[in-house]
This record gives sequence, C-alpha cells and structure tokens, in this order.
Amino acid sequence: MNVEEYKKQFNEDEAVGWNCMDAQLDKLYPNQTPQHFGTIRKYMLGGEDPLDGMSIYESNTQEAHYHIISYGLSELYYSEESAGGEFSKYGFELTFRLKKEGNENLIWAMNLMQNLARYVFETGKWFEEFHFIPTNGPIKLESDTDITALAFVVDPELGKIETPHGEVTFLQMVGLTTNEYEQLKANPVTTETEKIINQLKGTNNFLITDLDRK
Repeated sequence: MNVEEYKKQFNEDEAVGWNCMDAQLDKLYPNQTPQHFGTIRKYMLGGEDPLDGMSIYESNTQEAHYHIISYGLSELYYSEESAGGEFSKYGFELTFRLKKEGNENLIWAMNLMQNLARYVFETGKWFEEFHFIPTNGPIKLESDTDITALAFVVDPELGKIETPHGEVTFLQMVGLTTNEYEQLKANPVTTETEKIINQLKGTNNFLITDLDRK
C-alpha cells in the first residue's frame, strides 16, 4: 500500500501534519515515490505499533543509503485541542540513514524505530538532539555489528518544520559503536555527545549508519 492509499483510509483533508511532512520530503525527493509501510491497527485502537507508518527513500547524497522516516510521534491528523501549540505532540519524528549494501530486508530497522516510539509513548519521555541510548545488544539482532547504541541529531537535510499543531523536528538516529557508547556513559553530557558526533562528521557528514563500522 502506498502512502496516499494509506492516508485515504482516514480523512486526507484532516491529515494536515502528515501533509506538512510530505511537503518537506517532496522538496528533498521531488521525483521519488517511497516505499511506505503503514500500521494495520492503530495504537490508539489497541494495536502494538505506535507509529502510523514509515516511509523509505533511496538517497545518493554522500553515498548510496536508505533514508527512513517515521510518522506518528507528531500530530498527523487535525486536532482542534492541539492546534496552535508550540510543539506538535512530542515535537519530533525519527529518521534513520542506513548505508546501502544490496537489497536488504529493512524490517529490523523499522522494528527498531517502532521500539523507540513505544518507549516514548509508554514513558512520556522524548528524545532531543545529542541524547543517546543503548540498544542492549547489536542494533541489528543476530548480526556481528559493533553498532550497539544510538545518538540523535537534527536531520541535516530535513531540519525542522512548522505545522498547524506546532514545530516538528526530524530527529536522525545515528549508530554508535560500543566504545563510543561507553565513552558517553562515562561522561553523559551534551558536549561529549556533540564531540563524538563532530568526530564522525569528519568522514561522514550526513551521519549515515554503517553496520560494518568498528
């Protein structure tokens, strides 16, 4: 199911937050129709997955990679109660840039994004730039990757947008190695996270996660 078919299950005219996100993505990927994976049973109706969906774009910026975008941490559908707020719902959506190595099955990456969203929905805590979190093992289960944690930065291409419900930041997940996470855990301050991010940008300006990085 493509994203337009998914939105038409609801009142598309009321999907104002979703449409604002799509307008920003259309600027970045004007000639691309993404793969879209919609949640069958919405979380508010008892479903297990808090995100309404995720779209996957293919990018060649810097190097070939997948660019995954979440839908559901911000207010997607018009709500009179929350219209005009400073931030739209939790105020952000997740993005993830993953180095392309072939015709990968990206279900694990989308499950990871759903798990992070579930944490936000269940605890009421949210992520901001330079926060970091362990993934309690390899970021991709049953793999030998040394990427075992995530940091968060403002997506370098999508940035922030204004919607009828308030501001939405596209917050990019960045894979960290075990050593990098241990360094942050020993000194858990924003400046230390920013320092590591700036080091990564030296060779990886768009902070694309490479599962083979040591």
